[in-house]
Amino acid sequence: MTEAARKNRRVGVVLCSVVVGMVGMSYAAVPLYDLFCRVTGYAGTTQVAAGRSETVTSRPMKIRFDAMANNIDWAFQPAQRQIELKVGENGLAFYRATNRSDRPLTGTATFNVTPLKVGAYFSKVECFCFTEQTLQPGETVEMPVAFFVDPEIADDPNLNDVKTITLSYTFFPVEKKNQDKGEQKVSANVSPSGETRSIQ
Repeated sequence: MTEAARKNRRVGVVLCSVVVGMVGMSYAAVPLYDLFCRVTGYAGTTQVAAGRSETVTSRPMKIRFDAMANNIDWAFQPAQRQIELKVGENGLAFYRATNRSDRPLTGTATFNVTPLKVGAYFSKVECFCFTEQTLQPGETVEMPVAFFVDPEIADDPNLNDVKTITLSYTFFPVEKKNQDKGEQKVSANVSPSGETRSIQ
């Protein structure tokens, strides 16, 4: 093998390594960004708490609720528009969703809070957004979210002016083969059409 051929081979190996590395980084970018948002609260990403809050302060906080269904035939809205609680107090709210279509639909919810800067201090204990939700035709469900505002918010001087937090959810469709074909059957343990069931 000539020297020129060796150099060409080395260049080819380096270029292939660069391409493979870039493809690997592109796949890793999404989960790494998601992890960054969850750790820092960036872009209003809320936190997941290991348990309920045990410290309640005297600072009042108003929590407003917002809902939207994007490209999925659901009626989706908060069961209450707002509640007021103390920072550190455990809160429980409900969202209501109704499948308006004639077939089972599965959705997944994205979420954030505004002002965006409070994301690092808004902690969820339980939430329907942690898993996909499947609604049968005409079915209505009540979906809970348990949360609290972390008392450590008092240590951040940039948040002294915050008196209201808005928690927003957007449901998107999750396409599944049997869902697309309309072959999914209504299971025996699902509430009949038109009735409301609660998700635990």
